[in-house]
Amino acid sequence: MSTHGKTVRIYLADGAPTGIRHAEVVNWTGQAIVCPRGRIGELSKWPESQRPGLYFLIGENPETSRPLAYIGEAENVLTRLKQHVASKDFWDQVVFFTSKDENLTKAHVKYLESRVVELAVTANRIPLANSTAPTQSTLPRPDRDAMEEFLGPARILLGALGFTLLEPVRSRKEGGVSNGDNGPLSHVTLYVNVPKRGIKAEGTSTDEGFIVAEGSLGHRELQGNLSPGWVKRREELIQDGTIEVIGEQIRFAKDVLFNSPSAAAATVCGGGRNGRKAWKDKDGTTLRDLENTLAGVTTEPEGNE
Repeated sequence: MSTHGKTVRIYLADGAPTGIRHAEVVNWTGQAIVCPRGRIGELSKWPESQRPGLYFLIGENPETSRPLAYIGEAENVLTRLKQHVASKDFWDQVVFFTSKDENLTKAHVKYLESRVVELAVTANRIPLANSTAPTQSTLPRPDRDAMEEFLGPARILLGALGFTLLEPVRSRKEGGVSNGDNGPLSHVTLYVNVPKRGIKAEGTSTDEGFIVAEGSLGHRELQGNLSPGWVKRREELIQDGTIEVIGEQIRFAKDVLFNSPSAAAATVCGGGRNGRKAWKDKDGTTLRDLENTLAGVTTEPEGNE
């Protein structure tokens, strides 16, 4: 994706940040609309919703309370959304993309649907309610390239609106792992090692949160100072196979993004931890000190905290 800055415009239809929102990337032919389920009927006043488009239904899995998404396409987005109101209960809001110049056809959006399902499966952030992978429509090469160009700003806009289901937790490159431009510390590998408990974990601090790396080992036993919320999150990760239980240890089966370094350290160790002190680079410098250095702040002695 481009490293150049982008300008995103968001129009709040009724002045509320939770109502219908129209969004666009400047100098892009596409547009997005976010709409709560209860306001689908109001989209009849939006011509943008009555064109061929790509859409994302966002909600929660009723059995696990975890996020769930459905990706689809339609020749008339509004007509399809009304069908989903009647047939799918899990979703609470929709994000859909159409073209401002009306140049997107049914074949174009079928191609986009196939590509974004592929991206969402690869990113593996949110389970999809799609039962099968859609068939990619056959397009002439110029049209196919145009749709790939359409995808770039669409992904940026989707993420800017708070929906990151198409973005890998971190990108891979030959010879190692790269987080791209995801923060000034995204290239620094951080560690938590407690040999006597079999804890040997690696992680990375990014703009989005803290990533515990695939293959990291933690301890299965829980300590009394682990908050109920983190206990629940840990058990959910075990239940869905993201974390594997191996005897007295746990193993991360894939990269996992946490909201904070403390949540990451607590999940690894099975007890409450100050993640900014627990995570250290290869020289033993804590994440706290690394962040202080970046901010131009002098680290104070522990006794003065």
